[in-house]
Amino acid sequence: MKKLFALLLVLVLVAALGTGLAEEKKFIIGMSQCNLGEPWRVAMNDQIAAAAKDYPMFEIIWADAAQDNSKQIADIENFMQMGVDLIITSPNEATPLTDVVKRVYEAGIPIILLDRKIDGDTYTQFIGADNVYIGRVCGEYVADVLLPDGGKICEIEGLAGTSGGIERDQGFREGIAKNPKLEIIAHNNADWLREKAITVAEEMLQAHDEIDLFFCLNDPMAEGAYIAAKNAGREGDILFVGVDGLPTPDGGIRSVMAGRLSLSMVYPTGGREAIESAYKLLVEGEELEKIVTLGTEVVDPEHAEELLAKYGG
Repeated sequence: MKKLFALLLVLVLVAALGTGLAEEKKFIIGMSQCNLGEPWRVAMNDQIAAAAKDYPMFEIIWADAAQDNSKQIADIENFMQMGVDLIITSPNEATPLTDVVKRVYEAGIPIILLDRKIDGDTYTQFIGADNVYIGRVCGEYVADVLLPDGGKICEIEGLAGTSGGIERDQGFREGIAKNPKLEIIAHNNADWLREKAITVAEEMLQAHDEIDLFFCLNDPMAEGAYIAAKNAGREGDILFVGVDGLPTPDGGIRSVMAGRLSLSMVYPTGGREAIESAYKLLVEGEELEKIVTLGTEVVDPEHAEELLAKYGG
């Protein structure tokens, strides 16, 4: 009887030890961000970090490419050499990052793309909102609500070569096409950054005596255009539209509430969804959907306060 009891005790201890080892298994996730100069990308990292706190088996290693394709390629290669369990990345530009993402994928390391795509589909999962739709909604709002009688538009674009910027511009042009009295008279890129947008907008203001609206592909650039117009004493004659709709103190929702922007769009970061996908894949062993499309909402003066409360501003 004593031998039987001892054997049972050993089996219980082995089972408990096995359970403990399973619970203690850690997964290393590399997060390669294209830049941290945009508040929206800081928010993405913050949401990834907050979501990861719910999964103590995850350890996040961070890298910031600072809008440098070569650095981002090196960052991702470094994650591969470290033997991370999964990589999350928001590619700086699609074409230059395609090869390294493909190599990760073909090496058997899961890789989740957030917000920005690569050329082709050699990745595990893409998570992001529909930028063509977002641009189209902005264009239709301008055509129907802001400038129904027509007008002259200046567009400030993001970093050339980014999938989201290309798609957002495409959608906007489709949206304003319903109003033939609307005309884009100038466009240039400001790399998604407010300070660069100030300079770009100043040049547009100097070149054009008549501007009715600035469409900027994100809210910081729209704020930059507003600052340039205010410095020129023309902010009262021009409307400003952006995209991102963050609930932060310097985000687009509050900018609409303050009257600097006439419109923004909620552009979710996908940070929490990426961590949830990592858990499904690494811990639960589930196969992931190839594409996860996130929703969006219109941030106009009528709905801004409600959205601020909803998103925790």
